[in-house]
Amino acid sequence: MIGAAGLIITLLLHPSGGDLFVPGQWEAAAHKLIAAHCLALASLPFLFLGALGLSRRLGAADQLGAAGVVLYGFSLAAVMTAVVFDGLVTPELARHILDATEPASQIWKIVVHYNDLVDEAFMSVFMAAASFAIALWSVAMVRSREFSKPISACGLVLGGTATLALLSGLMQRHEHVFLLAIFGQALWLLAVGGALVQSETRISNAGVSK
Repeated sequence: MIGAAGLIITLLLHPSGGDLFVPGQWEAAAHKLIAAHCLALASLPFLFLGALGLSRRLGAADQLGAAGVVLYGFSLAAVMTAVVFDGLVTPELARHILDATEPASQIWKIVVHYNDLVDEAFMSVFMAAASFAIALWSVAMVRSREFSKPISACGLVLGGTATLALLSGLMQRHEHVFLLAIFGQALWLLAVGGALVQSETRISNAGVSK
């Protein structure tokens, strides 16, 4: 839940990258961009811990739950790389563009373009792996009957639609679709975290009553 909340806050605080390339605005924009991405990086370990907890709740014998953790860990490794390129490398590249003169500035612009392509590639890997992981977890939830039907149904819809949007190129053409997918996944993780907390509370209360 902490990790999902961190992702949502990161999306809300993420500044426009274009401000980095405006003379006189680089320092303020760079600080905001770095702070937002540091928050995203700090959220990733919590997300992985939550994924491990979800897998344990689904049962060690359920290979779908275990496969979901592996895929989600793979997705977090990809998004960690993307966050570093976008939030920590891009500000320095923008500073070089502002400080350089022709023709050196054109070379730095090419480097920035390459940096953006690498960032987009890792974000695509993240979205594909995370969506598939959520779909696997949702199927495991249906099988285990540990979670409510709305949570598992929403997970299947999120995982399926995000995968289709990615494969069709819709996310690449429209950035807001990609952001909506991440926001939807974060809300789903919050719901799953809340369900896990309620489940643990019921188990603890049952143990006390005995």
